[in-house]
Amino acid sequence: MILDFTKRTLQPGMTALVMRGSIHCGPECARLEREVDGMIAAHETRVIFDMAGVTHADSAAIGAMVRCLTKLKSAGGALRIAAAQPMMEHSLKLTKVDMLIEMFPTVDQAAKGFWGPDESAGQHA
Repeated sequence: MILDFTKRTLQPGMTALVMRGSIHCGPECARLEREVDGMIAAHETRVIFDMAGVTHADSAAIGAMVRCLTKLKSAGGALRIAAAQPMMEHSLKLTKVDMLIEMFPTVDQAAKGFWGPDESAGQHA
């Protein structure tokens, strides 16, 4: 299945990127990074990757996710992963990506208290 993206604005500056299909080295990884570049340009810097529909991702895809995290952090934002399938979640834990990118069972849980690193702690209340 070809990788498909749908964006869903959760609140200003916070967007869920719903992904469906497989993410493999090459065009899909480049598309994922371009999608995040566009979100940063639009000041959508708190991003949640909704991976409920991702059937497979290879090591290049995991590398692309880490690069997306780096880009978002550089822009004052952050990245979270939601609803990863069990095999995908296992791969992210095995590669220790779960130590870099917080993972949540649902998009709603990922959105709770989600502030970028540049936002003050006073706004968390």
